[in-house]
Amino acid sequence: MSVGEEVRAEQNRPQQSLGTSAARNLATTTKSAPQMQEISSRWLLRMLPWVNVQGGTYRVNRRLSYSVGDGRVTFVKTGDRVQVIPAELGELSVLRSYEDHDVLGELAQRCQQREFAPGEVLTSFGSRAEEVFLLAHGKVEKIGTGPYGGDTVLGVLADGAYFGEQALIDPEAIWEYTARAVTAVTVLVLPRQDLEQVAERSESLNEHLQELRAIPSQRTNKYGEKEIDLAAGHTGEQDIPGTFVDYEAAPREYELSIAQTVLRLHTRVADLYNQPMNQTEQQLRLTVEALKERQEHELINNREFGMLNNCEYDQRLQPHDGVPGPDDMDELLSRRRGTKLFLAHPRAISAFGRELNKRGLVPESIEMAGNRIPTWRGVPIFPCNKIPVSDARTTSIIAMRTGEAEQGVVGLQQAGIPDEIEPSLSVRFMGINEQAIISYLVTAYYSAAVLVPDALGILENVEIGRWR
Repeated sequence: MSVGEEVRAEQNRPQQSLGTSAARNLATTTKSAPQMQEISSRWLLRMLPWVNVQGGTYRVNRRLSYSVGDGRVTFVKTGDRVQVIPAELGELSVLRSYEDHDVLGELAQRCQQREFAPGEVLTSFGSRAEEVFLLAHGKVEKIGTGPYGGDTVLGVLADGAYFGEQALIDPEAIWEYTARAVTAVTVLVLPRQDLEQVAERSESLNEHLQELRAIPSQRTNKYGEKEIDLAAGHTGEQDIPGTFVDYEAAPREYELSIAQTVLRLHTRVADLYNQPMNQTEQQLRLTVEALKERQEHELINNREFGMLNNCEYDQRLQPHDGVPGPDDMDELLSRRRGTKLFLAHPRAISAFGRELNKRGLVPESIEMAGNRIPTWRGVPIFPCNKIPVSDARTTSIIAMRTGEAEQGVVGLQQAGIPDEIEPSLSVRFMGINEQAIISYLVTAYYSAAVLVPDALGILENVEIGRWR
């Protein structure tokens, strides 16, 4: 008998017992709760200390600091031509608070575009500084002389940075370092001569520059805060200086942000299909999970209070070789005391692990909430998939100090709101409409504050796609 004949004979054989498809009609299946792939570990929400904010607003009072215009400049690119947005020239301390848009537009038109190849020198130490450089694209190293006569890297600049602005108002200024291109670099250059020519025709710009030159240099500490006069190590009856601690006149205030949605559920579903699991509870559970995912996303990316947008530019670092290496992480750690945690995209953690493998290094790990978390220098590196990855496969690694007592980063919430199910998260019954649909308003209030600038640092433009 052939195989085909055996199969047909088996199919024609009469059934001798109850089949499984029919038996399932009388059986009770075991079901799982509704699953949701979007749910992540949300380490930021778990590790951030939360401060209860009464009145919905949190004010951060700081010592008086003298701003030096250390922002970044934005450009517009058309084909191979790059132009600076005129209003962005106000980021330079020389032009800060100057608001004549016509004059700024003329200065922007006078900026000259230059291209530099990797390894090419933009400025040389000791030469006369006669122009300011606006870095539109690429990376530039600031090279100084080390204690034994060799070269030492003083810093790395990237897109949006600028250097040499003192040359615009000081004819005697010289370059105190050598600027060298690490990658292909595009810069816009504004010479002092062009600024002076525009100032000769613009009375407002001329007055602005004269006032700027007349302002005496303020005595500050290395953080830009107004100096507190002290005496130490003296003997005899020397005069002890008097002093006071000045505060910012207009401290920053953080208002609680909001995330909301309206959950709708038909009464027939809520009445008839509640076994073995309550439909309303499951719908609310998944909605709250989605709301918390959005909350963590906002804490990272929000333009007003998100970590990526509230880090000071002098606390932003560039990796020396593109990929995140141990040296870069050490540099990030060295910028602040008491770093409590790193946050990195899982792919960035993987890229860092590859660099450690190449050097034969094995990082320690700690157990936290049943998970093994990698560390660097004893500081845990938590995964966070809310940190964006660019099309060029670059991302950022965040380092932070946390807590009010440590002058770190804190989360903001207001506990005790009506119909609260968790601190600062409420579910409010809105009623039943004419279509018999139940509505619940689900609301979360939250924000975050950076108490002092060095509490938060970022390693930017980290390459995660390079394998070598």
